[in-house]
Amino acid sequence: MLSAFANSFKIPELRQRILFTLGLIFICRLIANVPTPGVDASALQRVIQELQQTSGGSFFGLYNLFSGGALQRCAVGTLGIMPYISASIIFQLLTAVVPQLERLAREGEVGRQKITQYTRYATVGLCLFQGGLMARTLLNPQAIGISRQIVSASFSPVGFILLTMVTMTTATMLLMWLGEQITERGIGNGISLIITVNIVSRLPQAIYALGNKFQTGEYGFFHLVFFAAMMVAVIAGVVAVTQAQRKIPVQYAKRVVGRKMYGGQNTYMPLRVNYAGVLPIIFAQAILMFPAKILQWAPGEWTNRLAAAISFGTVPYMVLFGLMILFFSYFWVATQFNPVQIADDLKKYGGYVPGIRPGKPTAEYLDNAMSRITLAGALFLTVIAVLPTVMAIQFRIPFVISSFFGGTSLLIMVGVMLDTMRQVESHLLMRHYDGFLKKGKLRSRR
Repeated sequence: MLSAFANSFKIPELRQRILFTLGLIFICRLIANVPTPGVDASALQRVIQELQQTSGGSFFGLYNLFSGGALQRCAVGTLGIMPYISASIIFQLLTAVVPQLERLAREGEVGRQKITQYTRYATVGLCLFQGGLMARTLLNPQAIGISRQIVSASFSPVGFILLTMVTMTTATMLLMWLGEQITERGIGNGISLIITVNIVSRLPQAIYALGNKFQTGEYGFFHLVFFAAMMVAVIAGVVAVTQAQRKIPVQYAKRVVGRKMYGGQNTYMPLRVNYAGVLPIIFAQAILMFPAKILQWAPGEWTNRLAAAISFGTVPYMVLFGLMILFFSYFWVATQFNPVQIADDLKKYGGYVPGIRPGKPTAEYLDNAMSRITLAGALFLTVIAVLPTVMAIQFRIPFVISSFFGGTSLLIMVGVMLDTMRQVESHLLMRHYDGFLKKGKLRSRR
């Protein structure tokens, strides 16, 4: 593996792509550290620490993690790339239910460019909306139970709101553009890499917080061994399930086209166990974020009790969280996986699953197979998603530490790193170098 990393810089094109990617990532980290004008960053940092302690770190800790600490510093990149991710997910779901968008998606590159354009417009709208909410919250921190003044008195309310909306929207659009440039001219998926780098940037703080636990004597050698073994086991499980797939055997009948004979080969159709990836966790977290807050604002004692019952970390919350992950896992498969179309394509090109009749029986077989493996993937996602909460409650671990033992952040990091390594390995193998999973000396034919 070390030789593969060294060989990556011996190929001029790959070296240029890697350096280009690192340069743009550096710019992304600058955006996450440039403060928003008029905000007292030190006061805001103390406020967020108090909110994390009172709310368990569910919302503020997760959003601060995805923004790379930009929320805690109230940087211009506080919104991060998440508005673009939200808009992309919305249009992916709408494509499955809106006929006009479905026709655009089937028109090839021109249709996809049109959907991308709509996604960017939606991103601007989400940024303006979220930026306005952020500015109003900073101007009126008493609404969330904070007595400190966060915004400088020299700014007028209207001017601060407009300035915050424009700067945060511009920063998010710049991050989106940088991510697209990384995808086109760098290595890996740019948007995913930006999120991954933001998550990894919080690792030093997690190590520092964990070190303080050992210095104060709260944790001992047993905890160190347990945390190390837990992290290795969780990462190995995430890699295994992310790569896991069921291979459906497919055989193509022989056919004569002109003077040539085609087909007759045996292949397989890979069905991924974790077909939806990290999206069910993101959907479930986004939806469960609102009921408790809305019930807290509603009048009445019973609403406050209900809000406390379904608040972050309670047993009802984790049960609802797990059920919603199961629901969205099947929902995503139902909207994105089309067994009828796959069966028709197989029949059109002379392919069939051995022992299964072409057409409707093949579609039913694929649907049943996908439903069974989706259950296994959804159960795994539920365990990984609930694990940081359980560790934070049982071991009193800060959210910045427990988030690296499971949940959305770990799934994103593992998935993005595997995808980036596959792209680098493809460049190496094309030029007759050993990949990450191969041993041996350099094999160059130049």
